[in-house]
Amino acid sequence: MAKLYFYYSAMNAGKTTTLLQSAHNYHERGMRTLILTPQLDDRYGAGVVASRIGLRAPARIFAAEDDIEALVRADVAARGTLHCVLVDEAQFLSKRQVWQLTEVVDRQDIPVLAYGLRTDFRGELFAGSQYLLAWADSLTEIKTICHTGRKASMVVRVDEQGRALTQGPQVQIGGNERYVSVSRIEFKNITEGHGVLPLKQPRLPLGEHEPE
Repeated sequence: MAKLYFYYSAMNAGKTTTLLQSAHNYHERGMRTLILTPQLDDRYGAGVVASRIGLRAPARIFAAEDDIEALVRADVAARGTLHCVLVDEAQFLSKRQVWQLTEVVDRQDIPVLAYGLRTDFRGELFAGSQYLLAWADSLTEIKTICHTGRKASMVVRVDEQGRALTQGPQVQIGGNERYVSVSRIEFKNITEGHGVLPLKQPRLPLGEHEPE
């Protein structure tokens, strides 16, 4: 029986990497997937889902007014059996579109894996995340780390000096240069004006060992 899964996290936790790995697992077994990505996120080019570690795959773009269930039905009619739908940046779904994902699961018996941020730079839920948290069959947090070493569960929007921005539109596409994942206590400290965030931190190569 198909289910709706929501994988949520702060930024830079590897959501897209996990999505692409899941898609690869299906394809490796000869099973077809449909990757969906919102129209407003074109950081890597239109119709492309890409991770920070270099993985990428073509995706079907959806707009805010699109009917996701109808889109999936049309894909099945045109291309045949579909084994899984994967949604990147799922926080940008509307309430109506999240309900349509439940219809894909319940009426078409196709599992849906949605990946997205839980909260915005003000600590408030995105609409898509709010209703995925309410209606998904399975909720999984993908964990990442604050620069303090604590678990990062919130996101801060910053200016060029690393100072927190607490005003502005909820949606503003950007990567590491605009947003930083932090722990809840660090979120409080930074948004209350106590210090700035380091925008660039020393990066170690994978597999580096301490010299003997």
